[in-house]
Amino acid sequence: MTVVTRVIPCLDVAAGRVVKGVNFLDLRDAGDPVELARRYYEQGADEVTFLDVTATVEDRATMYETVTATAEQVFIPLTVGGGVRSHDDVARLLGSGADKVGVNSAAIARPALLGEIADRFGAQVLVLSLDVKRSTRTSSGFVVTTHGGRTETELDALDWAKEAIDRGAGELLVNSIDADGTKNGYDLELVAAVRELSSVPVIASGGAGAVEHFAPAVAAGADAVLAASVFHNGELTVGDVKAALAAEGIATR
Repeated sequence: MTVVTRVIPCLDVAAGRVVKGVNFLDLRDAGDPVELARRYYEQGADEVTFLDVTATVEDRATMYETVTATAEQVFIPLTVGGGVRSHDDVARLLGSGADKVGVNSAAIARPALLGEIADRFGAQVLVLSLDVKRSTRTSSGFVVTTHGGRTETELDALDWAKEAIDRGAGELLVNSIDADGTKNGYDLELVAAVRELSSVPVIASGGAGAVEHFAPAVAAGADAVLAASVFHNGELTVGDVKAALAAEGIATR
């Protein structure tokens, strides 16, 4: 959809620390979010995504002080998600330094929230975070989950993505829980399926493990590629990914 592909490191944060696991389970410490955000900014990241992965599970608000400290280190767009339940939460996050806000569980519980956020702040602020699992229970073969992938809904992922766009979502963050942390590559079938229906940018997430994994996600329809553990572990830099994309003829910023 876009001419230039964005490369986005993701900070999954719990208890003030960046964590990473496999399939959203067995989370381990990966470092300080402020330090990592600064590192990725210096490496040339186009955006940084900050997800408070336990805010919804623990029924609390996002860690605003950590968001502010992170925002002060990066001069690129910062998307923050986790624990967002109202447009007032969005206002506070934007006031804390976020540029965009990701919404997942609360929008599934009350879809009207999407329209409320988009009407007050604009669709460009609203990112629908889709945590998706493969399932035989839905017609598309993909089901939406909530609470950090812990709870399966009855929602077909593609139907929900379409509804969310109609309600005002300006971007879709499509995270494959099956691929998450496996380093076996993105779920290209999922990316392609969402791309086919989406009139807004699509961010591919879950499964990146090597430089060879990023270009196929773009070919499948991703406007941006998001990764976490390969960056946190120092296996790849943002520059490595951009060089690999350039070698495939894919323009980056």
